[in-house]
Amino acid sequence: MQRKLLPEQLTDFRKSGKILATALFEVANYVKPGVTTMTLDEIAERSLRRQGAQPSFKNYKTGDAPRFPASLCVSINDELVHGIPNEKRFIKDGDIISLDLGANYHGTFTDMAVTIPVGKISSNDKKLIDVTKNVLMEAIKYVKPGITTGDLGNFIDSYVKKQKLLVIRDFVGHGIGLQPHDEPQLPNFGQPGRGPILEVGMTIAIEPMVTSDDIEIKIAKDGWTVRMVRGQHSAHFEHTILITKSGAELITK
Repeated sequence: MQRKLLPEQLTDFRKSGKILATALFEVANYVKPGVTTMTLDEIAERSLRRQGAQPSFKNYKTGDAPRFPASLCVSINDELVHGIPNEKRFIKDGDIISLDLGANYHGTFTDMAVTIPVGKISSNDKKLIDVTKNVLMEAIKYVKPGITTGDLGNFIDSYVKKQKLLVIRDFVGHGIGLQPHDEPQLPNFGQPGRGPILEVGMTIAIEPMVTSDDIEIKIAKDGWTVRMVRGQHSAHFEHTILITKSGAELITK
């Protein structure tokens, strides 16, 4: 079960969220044609460190994958998540770019992601971004003590299906706080009443990932970059929240 943060840790946790949101906002302002994905990574890391935090993804290790070599995940178009920045990869007009960043401030961890349009994008991509962003914000409003992870997942899945889109099932939201990934897992699908109950004091990262047509994914040879098998585009938004008696406090604000 998740270890809840102590009052002094909650102060650092809120600071961690503000630092992270500031850093990701800085990065987003540099997203334009001709910029390399490595440049975005450098901006992200500089911003976090300037504000007194560490990038929590850099050298992160999980499973059989090599350590993640960057601070920022930059995933373009058909890449779902965990894209590795590259000094030879340039952003182009018409791309949609997912930026995923984590911060560690005095041992408290926060996580945030956005998907950004570059120049003129297709109407399908605009809908994809809008639905993913909107379902995250509606899910945050829906959160309250006593609901289950299945309730939350069902809410997200139902919202997305009504828009004739699909949630990814291979990757999920998660607990966060004293480590980058913690219990409980938070699938973006589920059955009402099933799964762990969300309690006051829990700290979680909700992150819907949405696509169209088909949800099959594949992992690239680099061991990290996740792509859609059929090549269709995907969007990803994420916020870190604290569950309170009255609902959810947005930490990455």
